[in-house]
Amino acid sequence: MTSNGRETMRPFYQGKTVLVTGGTGSIGLELVRLLLQYHTKEIRVFTNDEDGLFRASNFIQSTKVTYLLGDVREPHSIERAIKGCDIVFHTAALKHVDFCEVNPYEAISTNIMGTQNMIEAAMSNYVRHFVFISTDKAVNPVSTMGATKLLGERLVASAAKRTSQTVFSTVRFGNVLGSRGSVVLIFEREIRLGKPITITDPRMTRFIMAPSDASKLVLKSIELAKSGEILVLKMKSARILDLAEACKVFFAKIYRKNPRDIMLKVIGAQPGEKIHEELMTYDEALTARDLGDYIVLNPHPHRKEPHLASGGKRMLASNLAPKASKREILTMLSELYNQDSVHRSTG
Repeated sequence: MTSNGRETMRPFYQGKTVLVTGGTGSIGLELVRLLLQYHTKEIRVFTNDEDGLFRASNFIQSTKVTYLLGDVREPHSIERAIKGCDIVFHTAALKHVDFCEVNPYEAISTNIMGTQNMIEAAMSNYVRHFVFISTDKAVNPVSTMGATKLLGERLVASAAKRTSQTVFSTVRFGNVLGSRGSVVLIFEREIRLGKPITITDPRMTRFIMAPSDASKLVLKSIELAKSGEILVLKMKSARILDLAEACKVFFAKIYRKNPRDIMLKVIGAQPGEKIHEELMTYDEALTARDLGDYIVLNPHPHRKEPHLASGGKRMLASNLAPKASKREILTMLSELYNQDSVHRSTG
């Protein structure tokens, strides 16, 4: 984001008290770092990850940041964290597809019931803006995690109809490189240990973005999305093979391996995985607003014909979207791994 971009966003955050749930993850930490540039009054980092809080408190040391241990499943701990807040970024969630498949009740408790707890607390404390962080896996979901995030989106949209005092909106991402659940971390570990890179299905494609881009989208959403709407950043997708090859080159250099010695092993798609992801449903595209770099979705469309420009329609699915080159993926990896290692160790 340019200095001009920071200046235009500053009025939304200057002097405000901001709560970031799940604030020790990759996106949460980047949000905190960026918010400190906008002269916020206070930033509260809220999570049940004690070790993550310890690491984050050593990474970001500021009198404006308060580190709070709690759980979105517990209304009393939410009430303590949210009291007096102007803005809430709700990033806390169970994000691993495979773990959510094995532990569906835990995913429901955190991603659905926890989100409703946050919504109720935001309404009773007259929070001005509430932003829910979702995923492209919520679009036509086939996994437990995706289904819980879809229901989270619907809870937020429903809350928007119940009040005019709080602006409720959703931001929907693709895969954030280096975040929890990111295949990049799996590839890195396999390369570091001298193992083959495991590919689930060579046909797979995924929407990808850097944590910095994801965080800027979250901050920008308050300006662009009206209550009840979903904001999506137009992003490129990547073939899983291209991502693996880029990781092979990048991490082989870091861990002093010969890229030619790193093999690929196909293990087959795992439960809950799609071959291709989608950023929006066809119905959502019917009333989508194309804002250039962003697409704003209405969760309750009524138009009969798609409203998106042809370029926007290509964003419906990752196999149709413009592909990131290996060079572009390497640039993203360089940006990610040039930042402090706490982004990986806590996210």
